[in-house]
Amino acid sequence: MISNLSEVFSKTIGEGTNIWQFCVVLQGAKIGKNCNICSHCFVENEVVVGDNVTVKNGVYLYDGVVIEDDVFVGPNATFCNDKYPKSKNKNFKLEGIVVKKGASIGANATILPGVVIGENAIVGAGSVVTKDVPAGAKVVGVF
Repeated sequence: MISNLSEVFSKTIGEGTNIWQFCVVLQGAKIGKNCNICSHCFVENEVVVGDNVTVKNGVYLYDGVVIEDDVFVGPNATFCNDKYPKSKNKNFKLEGIVVKKGASIGANATILPGVVIGENAIVGAGSVVTKDVPAGAKVVGVF
């Protein structure tokens, strides 16, 4: 189900995936099957979302983000893809983020560029993740 109040340009949306109102999914994005993309989300071109993923309200997935299967992303989680953001930056260096299978990211967590969140890891609500999170780890605060 894709809400008629969303703009979905991608043709690569898996069976059983729901995309709710006020979402924008750009043409190059790849979203797997049985996902739930809640309202007010944005998915840029160079983004891959696996199967059975939940992306709650207000999440923006920018180029370079890879989310593997069975991941939960809490509301308003933030993914950054540039360590030195600057308007009109001609030297922009894309640094992606990988969220491994089964990981869970709490509401309002911020994930900085170049980070890998390990399989089945948990990032607590409001955390700021500055480095890789090991598989199965639980992190809170600034990590």
